[in-house]
Amino acid sequence: MVKQPDPTRRSERSRQAVLTAARELVSEVGYAKLSIEAIAARAGVGKQTIYRWWSSKGAVVLDAILTLSESGPEQSTELPDTGDLEADLKAVMRATVAEFADPAFENPIRALNTEIINDPALAAEYRARLADPVDEAKKDRLRSAQRAGQLDAETDLDLALELLYAPLYQRWLLRSGPLTPEYADALVELFLKAVRPSAGARPRVRKR
Repeated sequence: MVKQPDPTRRSERSRQAVLTAARELVSEVGYAKLSIEAIAARAGVGKQTIYRWWSSKGAVVLDAILTLSESGPEQSTELPDTGDLEADLKAVMRATVAEFADPAFENPIRALNTEIINDPALAAEYRARLADPVDEAKKDRLRSAQRAGQLDAETDLDLALELLYAPLYQRWLLRSGPLTPEYADALVELFLKAVRPSAGARPRVRKR
């Protein structure tokens, strides 16, 4: 009996080829010169195959970044919770700094950010599929610290995340300094000075 080809498997191979091609090309030529035609040619598929799955090259790049993240060791959005808030945040920030300094991640992420500025629909998709779930996982870890009395119970967690991460994004965006483990540690130490509970304060979890 002749085994019939599996169209689902063939389709998934084509999809992965497109995502790989998008990551490679955006690193090689930049987002402005990236085209659906070039992605299709590199992936060995027809242009209509791409448009069947994605509405724009920005959507392709977003999926390419998500797939790259999912294949790595940090695929879970859950943050470590060892009971030591400083150690846990330093581990997460060091991993974030390393990712942003890795050309395999950095070039596609820069390309995606460029497109997000001018594409509200893509920005909304990015928030829904990546930014919001990751931020919620970060806030879960901070809530745990509040319950343990390690973080001021009155801290606004959305503002806290901005306080911790905005300097990193600013340095990365403007290429104004190196992204090193020491820099990640310094950000966490400064952050904790701002949000640790006052001496003698009793733990009181703020409802959100």
